[in-house]
Amino acid sequence: MTVGDWDVAEARLRALERQHDLSPEATTALHDLLQVFATDEHAATTVRDPDVAVDRHVADGLSGLTVDAVSSAERIVDIGTGAGVPALVLAIARPACTVVALDTVGRKVGWVVGVAERLGLSNLVGVHARAEDWPDGLGRHDVVTARAVAPLGVLIEYAGPLLRVGGSLVAWKGALDAEERAAAEVARAALAMGAIDERPVVPWDGARDHRLMVVPKPGPTPKGFPRRVGLARRRPLG
Repeated sequence: MTVGDWDVAEARLRALERQHDLSPEATTALHDLLQVFATDEHAATTVRDPDVAVDRHVADGLSGLTVDAVSSAERIVDIGTGAGVPALVLAIARPACTVVALDTVGRKVGWVVGVAERLGLSNLVGVHARAEDWPDGLGRHDVVTARAVAPLGVLIEYAGPLLRVGGSLVAWKGALDAEERAAAEVARAALAMGAIDERPVVPWDGARDHRLMVVPKPGPTPKGFPRRVGLARRRPLG
């Protein structure tokens, strides 16, 4: 990496610290996270240059803090955590919040947990499981997050059973086409979830079609959910 790459990244980190009222310790940890993405060949991402990753990973993950449910949550589960975004970013920004990194691929969970240990994060835990086959997680979470995991309707079906009553799904999405939107409405109704609140965000200058889809859980999950493993993907509601 060139000096210029890091100069840009560090300037952006300082701007993000001011924007999201982060502690200096959090900013240092986010800098260290960028170093991990830049140097660790096992990171599950192709975005490695710090001047790019600071936006695509850090700023994008921090955009979730604009949702009150995220900024006040005591327990978050990031489903399909992959390279650990937003799980690692939110764990750094919210040290008083427990963040669960959930994935079906054990090596990805292990990598995220290892990075958390390297960064000194005591509030991140890893779980190797499917969202619909994790009985210990049912009804326990204030927020379910997901970025680049599945269509919104599938995410609603994954998230509903894991949320406590009063919790919310917060999904990082682009613009929805009519088919995905219609299927999401069917899933929302079937899971007795609240209205979909679509919130445009601009995590970095020039970012286009970035949205946080916020779907609250106002009451208990109906009987029959979660369905058997794999059905949400193979036979999506709607």
